[in-house]
Amino acid sequence: MGKFVAGKLLQYVIVIVLMLTLNFLLPRLMPGNPLVFLAGEDVGLMSSAEKEAILEKHGLNDSLLEQYFTYIKNIFIGDFGFSYQQKRPITDILLERLPWTMLLAGLGLVLSTIIGVMFGAISAWRRGTKTDANLLTLFMFLSAMPSFWVGMILVSVFATQLGWLPVFGAEQAWANFSGVDRLLDIGKHLILPLTTLILISVTSTFMIMRYSMLNVLGEDYIMMAKAKGVKDKVIKYKHAMRNALLPVATVFMLSLGFTLGGATVIETVFAYPGVGRLMFESVLSRDYPLIQATFLIITFSVVIANFLADLIYPLLDPKVGSKNG
Repeated sequence: MGKFVAGKLLQYVIVIVLMLTLNFLLPRLMPGNPLVFLAGEDVGLMSSAEKEAILEKHGLNDSLLEQYFTYIKNIFIGDFGFSYQQKRPITDILLERLPWTMLLAGLGLVLSTIIGVMFGAISAWRRGTKTDANLLTLFMFLSAMPSFWVGMILVSVFATQLGWLPVFGAEQAWANFSGVDRLLDIGKHLILPLTTLILISVTSTFMIMRYSMLNVLGEDYIMMAKAKGVKDKVIKYKHAMRNALLPVATVFMLSLGFTLGGATVIETVFAYPGVGRLMFESVLSRDYPLIQATFLIITFSVVIANFLADLIYPLLDPKVGSKNG
C-alpha cells in the first residue's frame, strides 16, 4: 500500500508541475492586449513611456521566464496578486465567490447522485419492463439537452412568464435581508440554476448505477438469496444496491473535483456569482492574474479529488487493496 501511495503521489506531483506551467502559459498565448483592460479605451492615446510604466507596474515587462518564476514563488506563498479589472486582491474576490459555487455545485452533485442512484436501482431491478424503458428514455433525453438551453427554458417559464422565481443573481440586490428572510431569498435564487444543474448531470449517475446494479443482480449470492426465500426488498437494498454503489462512490469523488468549475455555463446563464462565472469574466477581460487564480483553484480541486479517489478506492474494494498491497 505504501508503494502504491508513493507512486500515485509522484504522478500527481508531475501533473501539478505541468498544470502550473500550462496555467501560466495559456493566458499569455491568448489573443488580445491586456493594456486595453489595464489602461482603458484611451490606451491608444498614451505615450510609449506611459505604456511601459503600466507594464512594469504589473510585471508584464519582464521576460517570460522571469514572470514564470515570480508566478511560482507567489503561488507557494499564497499570493495571487491583484485583479487588473477589479483592482482588488484576488484572494478577496475568490473568498467572495467560492461559497456560492460550493453551495450550487455541491448541492447539485449531492442531489443528482441521490436521484441517479435511486432511479438507477429501480431501472435495473425492473429491467426489461416498461418502467425500465421509460426511465432510460427520460434520462437519455435529459443527457442530450444543452445546459444553457435548459436554463433559458426554465427562466422563460418560471421567471418571465409565471413570475414565480427571480431571473438572475444569488440574492436580491439592495434588499439587505437578514436571518430567515435572507435564507429564503437565497433559496429562491438557487432553485432555477440548481434544477438546471441536476437535470443535465443526473444521467451519468443513473447509467452507472443501473449498469452496476445489473452486474450485481447476476452474482451467485443474489441467486442464492432468492433461492432461500429472502424478501425482495432485503435483496434489493441490503445486498444488491449496497454492493452496486462502489462505482458510484468513485464517480462521486471524481465529480467532486469539478465542483468549483463544473457550473460555469449555468452560472453565466443565471448571472450567478460563482467561480465559474468569475473565470468566464476574467477570460473576457484578459485579466491574467485572475485567469491564473481561477484555473489554478479548479485544477487543484480536480487533482486533489482524483488523488483522494485513488486512496479511497482500495479501502472500498478489498480486491484492489490486495493487489496494491
